[in-house]
Amino acid sequence: MFSKSKINEPAQKPADTKPATSETRKGQAQPESGAGEFKTQAPKAKPPASVLSSDLVVTGNLKTTGDIQVEGTIEGDIRAHLLTIGEGATVKGEVIADDVVINGRIVGRVRGLKVRLTSTARVEGDIIHKTIAIESGAHFEGSVQRQDDPLSANKAAKQGQAPEQPQQPAAKQPEARQQEPRPAPAQPKAAGSTQA
Repeated sequence: MFSKSKINEPAQKPADTKPATSETRKGQAQPESGAGEFKTQAPKAKPPASVLSSDLVVTGNLKTTGDIQVEGTIEGDIRAHLLTIGEGATVKGEVIADDVVINGRIVGRVRGLKVRLTSTARVEGDIIHKTIAIESGAHFEGSVQRQDDPLSANKAAKQGQAPEQPQQPAAKQPEARQQEPRPAPAQPKAAGSTQA
């Protein structure tokens, strides 16, 4: 066990040191021995990004407050803090994240505060962003729209798009059958009459 001492002061005796308690490990302040000052431990380090490997195929939505790095195939929507799409990755669905870095392929809408398309990116869908960077060589088909708060879904309704109407259960909806137009019945021609 190490003891803490100042350069000009002698080291503390081992009898004076206390073993770490569970309270210290939890980040609560503990007074230094001999001093009335409190020290707190550093905040927890940010956990590493969740990596979805290249052999992984996910069908369904993903939602996290952390970071995701996609190397495989996702068929569904993704919501994360930082989302990185690898070069060999494919995402089919809506992507919503604070930061989005696209190296691979996305088929669907992208919403992010910061969106970056690298030279290997392939995006087929609209991008709603606060800031965007598109490198030379990136392939993009869709529209780009800047918004101050692109993560909010309510902004689209306020900016001229009609809000979605709640759907009625299938049993109560009237069936709309499309009828093919029928030709008008032929009128018999009267003998001796001419039509212009």
